[in-house]
Amino acid sequence: MVTNTRTTSILRFGAFELDLRTSELRKKGLKIKLQEQPFLILVMLLEHPGDMVSREEIRKKLWPTDTFVDFDHGLNTAINRLRTALGDSAESPRFIETLPRRGYRFVGPLVEPGETRLSTSQAENGKIRLAVLPLNDYSDGYGEDYFSDGMTEEMITQLGSMNPRKLGVIARTSVARYKNTEKPIDEIGRELNVDYVLEGSVRRAGGRVRISAQLIQASDQTHVWAESYERDLRDVLMLQDEVARTIVREIRVTLSPEVEARFNRQQHVNPEAYEAYLRGRHHWCKLSGAGWKLARECFEYAIAKDPRYAPPYAGLADCFCKFGQFYFLQPRQAFARARETALKALSLDDTLAEAHATLAMIGWLYDWDWPAADQGFRRSITLGPNIAIIHAWYALYLLAMGRVEESLQEIRRGLSLEPLGNLTNTLMGFYYYVTGEYDQAVGQYRKTVELHPDSLPAHFLLGAAYLANSRFDDAIVAFEKAAQLAENEYPAGFLGLAYGMSGRYDKLMRLVDELREKSRGAYISAGTFALLSSALGDLDQMFQWFDKGYEERCSDLVMLKCVHAYDPLRADPRFQSLVARMNFPS
Repeated sequence: MVTNTRTTSILRFGAFELDLRTSELRKKGLKIKLQEQPFLILVMLLEHPGDMVSREEIRKKLWPTDTFVDFDHGLNTAINRLRTALGDSAESPRFIETLPRRGYRFVGPLVEPGETRLSTSQAENGKIRLAVLPLNDYSDGYGEDYFSDGMTEEMITQLGSMNPRKLGVIARTSVARYKNTEKPIDEIGRELNVDYVLEGSVRRAGGRVRISAQLIQASDQTHVWAESYERDLRDVLMLQDEVARTIVREIRVTLSPEVEARFNRQQHVNPEAYEAYLRGRHHWCKLSGAGWKLARECFEYAIAKDPRYAPPYAGLADCFCKFGQFYFLQPRQAFARARETALKALSLDDTLAEAHATLAMIGWLYDWDWPAADQGFRRSITLGPNIAIIHAWYALYLLAMGRVEESLQEIRRGLSLEPLGNLTNTLMGFYYYVTGEYDQAVGQYRKTVELHPDSLPAHFLLGAAYLANSRFDDAIVAFEKAAQLAENEYPAGFLGLAYGMSGRYDKLMRLVDELREKSRGAYISAGTFALLSSALGDLDQMFQWFDKGYEERCSDLVMLKCVHAYDPLRADPRFQSLVARMNFPS
């Protein structure tokens, strides 16, 4: 890292170079148009790489006190222009990071004078970055994409586990937009900031599966390697291992002894179980009530077909964890099943990062064992450092614990692996919400629901951001959409809160009456009734419901420290007593 950028007149970072003599910004030798103020801000940031440059420092240098201008608007405009020139974004910064209400920081890699410049991706922690484009499915008689999409995701998982310190692999949801694309490889490489792109196809016929693949260097579209593999479908796991091993050999990434040992283990799977597992993951990733229910059926079918195949148990554990978190079942029942199936998965394969992550989620959402949850998340990240969703879960835990800056780092790691991912982008919005940046939270959630229109968490948290910003009509629309996606009453408490805060007491009372009637035959969480009591202004009843929720181990209570809907209650001794009983870490 450069510590004194003034020792040279040319500053290089990624594919860019900044010429201080001519005040020019160039990318791969081509001049990039950049106005004076964005240019000067970039110089200030490059003078202190890795350190914060405060808004006040920028104001003093660019907008003296005798200059009459809307500073906030001027600064925001200059930063946006700078990011546009660099192809950067506030949500997933490669170069310019925003520190809310404080300033900005240059986070990209600088190249020392005389040093050979690596590609942007290789300069980041010395990693080579790879994108696996969606495999084309040339199978006959199959009308769905779940198999090819699942095979793509499995290939990504395999490659991501090879040598995580040296190889970073972009997650499937962020490459999904390139399915059947006609974009040239070099353009895809620039958009995803990767060194290599793997593209290919899969074909099933007569109990056999064939994978054809080619590895391309993104910068100049050079074909590095191409091959076809065919195996019996029951040997599909070994086929994936063989392809992955060849790829890492071609890009000169060494394998750890643990990975080599895994390769040496013979792996067979029942074809019907494997297809059911892929279908289950396909449904689970929709992050909706209907998706999780269909995923459960698929995972249970896979287990019935091949009880020795570990991944469906981990998938089923994920489903029950969501059933407990979003109150499809009573927490005690749901989390008990989640724990049982996660432990079964680990008894078959103790290296499954997803199963360790689910146990960490149980420790956080139900056991309220904060140290065990933290340890579990760290263990799962060690086993699966390239699995973006685990970074997202850990980030959510850290936000709930009040460890905001640590959470931001995990969100960034997740976004670097899954720039367009459902949970990763949702968590970026939640970070803005927790830090009080409600407009940015709304913008982030709206971007997420555009990418993932059926995402229950994104619509629900968009409603929470609108509510915190007193945009009650918008909050109601978002909560009502979340209720449709949940297919249960999970969003009802916040919907009732929005009704009450907007003065729509007729709708609030109708909702309360409906839930009271439903609770006679179905589980409605105490946390939902607590929020409805708050909307009705009955604080005594609200705290009675909170006490019942504490006994039920309602997962909503783990968010007491960070959810702004609870802010009006924080001075109440009864609320303070509830928080104390949760025994959050200080």
